[in-house]
Amino acid sequence: MSENAKIEVGKKLHDARIDKGLTLDDLQQATKIQKRYLIAIEDENFAELPGDFYVRAFVKQYADTVGLDGNDLLLEFNDQLPKTKSDEYSEHISQAVETRAGKNKTVDQIDKARQYIPTVIVVVVIIVILGAIWLTAIHSNHKSSQSNIDSSSVSVSGESSKKESSSATSKKKNSSSTSSTKSTVKLTKVSQNSSKATFKVKNASARKYTLTIAPSERAWVAVTGDGSSLFSQTMTANTKQSVKISKSVKQIVLTLGNAGGTTVKLNGKTVNITDNDKYPNIRTVTIVLSGSTSTDTTSSSSSSSTATSSSSATAATTSGSN
Repeated sequence: MSENAKIEVGKKLHDARIDKGLTLDDLQQATKIQKRYLIAIEDENFAELPGDFYVRAFVKQYADTVGLDGNDLLLEFNDQLPKTKSDEYSEHISQAVETRAGKNKTVDQIDKARQYIPTVIVVVVIIVILGAIWLTAIHSNHKSSQSNIDSSSVSVSGESSKKESSSATSKKKNSSSTSSTKSTVKLTKVSQNSSKATFKVKNASARKYTLTIAPSERAWVAVTGDGSSLFSQTMTANTKQSVKISKSVKQIVLTLGNAGGTTVKLNGKTVNITDNDKYPNIRTVTIVLSGSTSTDTTSSSSSSSTATSSSSATAATTSGSN
């Protein structure tokens, strides 16, 4: 190989690269041939290349990249360039160069992918954080809803309890009112004169009664139930005495020392003992709770006589002491 031929091959490739406006770095990027091999080709230092079979492959690759026809260039300088073993081997070397270029391209793609790894990691972290915030918000809303439901249940329960309590109170009041109504008695006057009076409870039944005595002036009062003494006392003015009558009592007899100034009630019902002050000095009042009035009247007369005697004796005692 002559010195002029070497210079001609390298110079032709160098001039074509310069005309193309490419640097050695650009050429290395395009051909995937190492820069030092490109320099060796331009300087005609073919011994720097890996072997004679690489010379023709690299020269052809160089020529094609800078706008020359690689095959024509190889034919033009066929005698000056190192011989390869065969055309088939040269083709094999060319394929090897292309394979290497493909591998280098794959490496470049991997390098580019690696550049995006930090970005991908950041995006994944952001997605995880947003997901955690979303799950926390859902959990918080669920707890808030549950709390509201519990509060509503308590409120409804409270209102229900209040309604039940109100209903119970209302029933109790109604019951009390009914009980009071039932306790109210209806009296019928059987007979009445200036000394005694007889009353009968209408539709009487065996139940408890309460006799209330309230004199507005000092008065002596005696109460018997079926002949047994239930109360006997001189009461002072503006006092009140309640006498409980058991269910078994059928007849009550009152002996009054001052009927005109005394109010008598049976289960809250006022007994008109003076017939609206027509008989203010009446002494004996009989109230029949159950049974026959005729028998009771006779008994009442007997009791009245006894009570009158007692009243006279008490009056005389009171007069003597005065």
